[in-house]
Amino acid sequence: MRDVRSDTELQGLVRRFVTPDRRYLRLGGSVFRLSPVERSAFVRDLAQAAYEVTPAELGVLFEGGWRERKTAAWLVAVAHRSEFRQLIGRLLLASEGPYAGAAYCVALAKFGTAADAELLSAYLDHYLSRPDLDYDQAVVLGTLLYLDEILGSEYATRFLTPAGPWDRWLEVRAVAALDPHDCRQAVGQLCAFVDETAEVFASLACGS
Repeated sequence: MRDVRSDTELQGLVRRFVTPDRRYLRLGGSVFRLSPVERSAFVRDLAQAAYEVTPAELGVLFEGGWRERKTAAWLVAVAHRSEFRQLIGRLLLASEGPYAGAAYCVALAKFGTAADAELLSAYLDHYLSRPDLDYDQAVVLGTLLYLDEILGSEYATRFLTPAGPWDRWLEVRAVAALDPHDCRQAVGQLCAFVDETAEVFASLACGS
C-alpha cells in the first residue's frame, strides 16, 4: 500500500480526484443528503473526474489507502471501466482496510455480469465462515441480491437458505448485523446515482 504522506505522485492524484469538495466522504449514502443544487454540482464534478482520470492514475489510487481506493472504485463505476473487475474483486476479498467495501460492491453491481456475481460469492464463501469478523458481509450479500434481480439468477439463494451460511454467521455473532435485503435496496439507490452521473460522463465523452 502506498502512503500518501510520503508519495508525491499519490498526493497529486488525491488533490485532483479524492479531496475536492470532500468527495471521498460524500461518495455513498451522503449523496442523498445533498440539496438539489449541491447534488447537481457534485454529479457534474464526479463525471468530469471520471472522464479525466486515466487507467494508470486509477491504478495508483487503488494502491493507496481507503480514501483513494473508495474514490477510485466510484470513478471506475461511473466510467464503466470493467477492466478493473478482477482488481476490485481482489481488493474486496483482501479487506485490507475499512470503508471501501461498499464502493467495490457498487462498481461490481454496475458491471452487472455473472463474473461479478462470482466475485461477490467468493467473498461470502470466505467471510461468512468468519463470524468473528464484521466486515462487508451484509453489503456484499445485498449486492448479490441486486445482481440476481438484474441477471435473473439465484447466486444469493445458497447463502440465505434456512440454517445456511448467513444464518450460521448471524447465530454466532453477539451483535446485530445489517439486513441484506435493506442493503440490496441501498445498493440499487447508489447504482441509480451512478447511472445519473454516467449520463453526464457520456455527454463529456461524446463532446471530446
